[in-house]
Amino acid sequence: MGRAYQNRKESMAKTADAKTKVYSKYAREIYVTAKSGGVDPTGNLALRGLIERAKKDQVPGHVIDKAIDKAKGGGGEDFSVARYEGFGPGNCIVIVDCLTDNPNRTISDVRNCFTKTKCKMGTPGSVSHMFDHCAILAFKADDEEAVLEALMMADVDVTDIENEDGQITVFTPNNEYFKAKQALTDSFGEIDFIVDEIQFLPQTSTPIEGDDVALFDKFIDMLNELDDVQNIYHNAEL
Repeated sequence: MGRAYQNRKESMAKTADAKTKVYSKYAREIYVTAKSGGVDPTGNLALRGLIERAKKDQVPGHVIDKAIDKAKGGGGEDFSVARYEGFGPGNCIVIVDCLTDNPNRTISDVRNCFTKTKCKMGTPGSVSHMFDHCAILAFKADDEEAVLEALMMADVDVTDIENEDGQITVFTPNNEYFKAKQALTDSFGEIDFIVDEIQFLPQTSTPIEGDDVALFDKFIDMLNELDDVQNIYHNAEL
């Protein structure tokens, strides 16, 4: 699982290098999360985790504050979650998560990315069953047994745990995220999480070679250029 996660992180680093794009994505997600669950991070754990991740990705405080202030107003855009699945270059599998205020525009834009790179959009559920929807928490520690015991005592369903170079990485089902994070902070105090995310991890990888490499890069770049696209998950191994 760790290897698949590392591949995912490397892909993100390569394709999400425009800071303004990163800021925009966080601002939109913070706005939606605050509007739906409340603007107080103390009571809205999803918002609190999102703000922490934004700060780690060096999103300026004024961007975060503006998104929350916008949610306080009550009006504004009405975004909804949209998820598209399909097959990318070299027959890799792809999930594209979006936040959109115009689903017709978004599906047209995403479909265009698939079509122009000789890829194929699938129906809902066509590839998502080949991913694990995971919460991932990584932090500096070396006592794997103590971490596992703390999670087990809190009745957290741990799917995997890794201990490498003084860093422990915990994988749990996505719906165990808050319980796992609370169990760790209850046992070990305030933790500076290196990774604090919920994402789709592929169960297998697909090697991308030859002409498909350039096509894959074009495909990912086109998707990242769309304002509505929040996250791209795939199993391509370059």
